[in-house]
Amino acid sequence: MADDTANAQGTAGFLFEMGVLKNAKRTGWWFTGNNNPESIAEHSFRVGIIGSVLAMMEGADAGKVALMCLFHDTQETRLGDIPHIGRRYIEAATNQTVTADQVSAAHPSVKAGVQRVVDEYESGSSLEVLVAHDADKLECLVQAVEYRAQGYAEVQDWIDTSLASLKTASAQALAEAALTMSPLQWRRTFLER
Repeated sequence: MADDTANAQGTAGFLFEMGVLKNAKRTGWWFTGNNNPESIAEHSFRVGIIGSVLAMMEGADAGKVALMCLFHDTQETRLGDIPHIGRRYIEAATNQTVTADQVSAAHPSVKAGVQRVVDEYESGSSLEVLVAHDADKLECLVQAVEYRAQGYAEVQDWIDTSLASLKTASAQALAEAALTMSPLQWRRTFLER
């Protein structure tokens, strides 16, 4: 009984820790002058949606991709969102190490499952991993397009680096489409009915 209580509390603690992502901002956008960028949780939510869509388009396991996308930045509760320019000056623990600490007191199945998902995202080479990584980059590109439409002019580097890192044909096609349209163009389809 004591182990069950400890496992439940350890797992609940992990859930509370994940709530930090709702308030933690994606700091790279500060360089563009955006003082109130998206949160890590907001980013991860759309990465999961994009990953699912890309998986469907690429014939990958959409559930597996969505799970990797959901957990891909959970370590940022402890490390924060370190902008790419800052990473060259810091030697941080691996995401696998941070994840192991985060779930160390969780239910054994949760501990093993979360660690497996993060390890695959970080070091795997399957189609699902490729799609999940593309989803992360495509979400950054889409967010940059939205910020540009809101008047943040200094987002082209995010667009260029995201576009250059896309590997799948589906992600490349969606990126090209996103770059040729207004972020609110989707509304016209329904408003014109």
